[in-house]
Amino acid sequence: MTAAGTRTDGVLAGSGLLDRERIVARPGFNRWLVPPAALAIHLCIGMAYGFSVFWLPLSKSLGITASTACPDLTLASALFTTTCDWRVADLGWIYTLFFVLLGSSAAIWGGWLERAGPRKAGVVSACCWCGGIILAAIGVITHQLWMMWLGAGVIGGIGLGLGYISPVSTLIKWFPDRRGMATGMAIMGFGGGAMIGAPLANLLMNTFKTDTSVGVWQTFIVMAVIYFVFMMGGAFGYRIPPAGWRPEGWTPPAAKSTMITTKHVHLSDAHRTKQFWLIWAVLCLNVSAGIGVIGMASPMLQEIFAGSLIGLPDVGFAQLDAGQKASIATIAAGFAGLLSLFNIGGRFFWASLSDKIGRKNTYYCFFVLGIVLYALAPTFAGMGNKALFVLSFGIILSMYGGGFATIPAYLADIFGTQFVGAIHGRLLTAWATAGIVGPVVVNYIREAQIAAGVAPGPTLYTGTMYILAGMLALGLIANALIRPLSDKWFMSDDQVAALQAKSAAVNAGPTGSFGIGTGGLDAKAMLAWAVVGIPLLWGVWVTLRATFALFG
Repeated sequence: MTAAGTRTDGVLAGSGLLDRERIVARPGFNRWLVPPAALAIHLCIGMAYGFSVFWLPLSKSLGITASTACPDLTLASALFTTTCDWRVADLGWIYTLFFVLLGSSAAIWGGWLERAGPRKAGVVSACCWCGGIILAAIGVITHQLWMMWLGAGVIGGIGLGLGYISPVSTLIKWFPDRRGMATGMAIMGFGGGAMIGAPLANLLMNTFKTDTSVGVWQTFIVMAVIYFVFMMGGAFGYRIPPAGWRPEGWTPPAAKSTMITTKHVHLSDAHRTKQFWLIWAVLCLNVSAGIGVIGMASPMLQEIFAGSLIGLPDVGFAQLDAGQKASIATIAAGFAGLLSLFNIGGRFFWASLSDKIGRKNTYYCFFVLGIVLYALAPTFAGMGNKALFVLSFGIILSMYGGGFATIPAYLADIFGTQFVGAIHGRLLTAWATAGIVGPVVVNYIREAQIAAGVAPGPTLYTGTMYILAGMLALGLIANALIRPLSDKWFMSDDQVAALQAKSAAVNAGPTGSFGIGTGGLDAKAMLAWAVVGIPLLWGVWVTLRATFALFG
């Protein structure tokens, strides 16, 4: 022992394998190993966006070739029925629960994560997300919808929240010189998870499909095992820098006197302003419109274009045989992946554009362009124009992803930077709310249309598109009402100086690289990047191949 409580390897005596003290980096560690660890987790939990590939197969889990429908089925009875197939709207609540629990768990356990460290949070996330999927598989086997809700929706949703926020502060600490790039890489992974997961799920379902099974529960188990391996690898790949660490050769920008006098709103006051709730509404309405489409992307494309996806333009969805439906399901899985690709790109494009045109103007673009595209979508569907339909929703999903990337900067513009992280955490309750509103609007309007005798086809989603356009119109109004805060909400210069003095005292002490974080993209780092990069490239390839099939 070289000091009280410290071993010669630098690890505190008595620290557990998952403890924060255990993962403090030592000399020789390469910081470029941390982003692929974060991506390993985010690419797995990002499959939440691709769960729509399971809805149609699960709606025939009893009937196999056709749904065993019960006219008197209610949502309450659907939770416990063993003789009726589930409706897509009933299954869609799993998707809703994903994002309700994601936002809630991120807000509730964000403080715990900072104390416990990213490794422990990553392990808990892996256990919740993968364990929840396993429980959902048991729910499919026993035909118990409540078990699927509890497993995938509730337990899995908690895993989503912890996995989503686990790498953000860690990456910011490792890349103070490239903060936007570092956090963008992780958030990109969450947006791109469906691009890998959706086609993988479709491939597995086709492999496991038999005359007595639609292959979903087997797919759940295989994917849970794969995801657990990747997520645990990511969690154990996390390291945090020691106090006072900074990149080799990097000098923090010289402090400016104006930084101390820059206005900041205290965390306890932010939610008392109308601007907070207007931005909350802006995010909620933008996300609601996008998240509803993501949750129904696969069934929507199949039901609208049906036989035209495989060169049979005169064949409706109901007239397709089992083999033809399997073929269009593969193409629709590619559509879900393509939306994921737009989701990824939008996070970089729109956030970068907001630096040039401003956050408010960026959200004006989201709402005005979104209204136009949603209003035109039924026309494109009625024309049978797959290219314009797919492009429209690709742009919509780019703005969905861009909204997440832009909102932290929007908050910093209005409330200052002192508490922007915590304010952003509270704002994620808008995401949780959108997780209810968006899927409910899309799923239940669809069910109402079917009950009214509307056959699967372009008209099945017409009303939905107009309602989503109306929601964006409300968001446009909320964005227009956002104004700078009055001076009464800002902390005094003395309050800001006192807070910054406390931070400076905590960080006082030796600074430097300490031989940590160097190495760049060496062989070990390139191997780590290959582990996450190869599946990502496979997802891109499958997505582009499905895109060619879609327009072929």
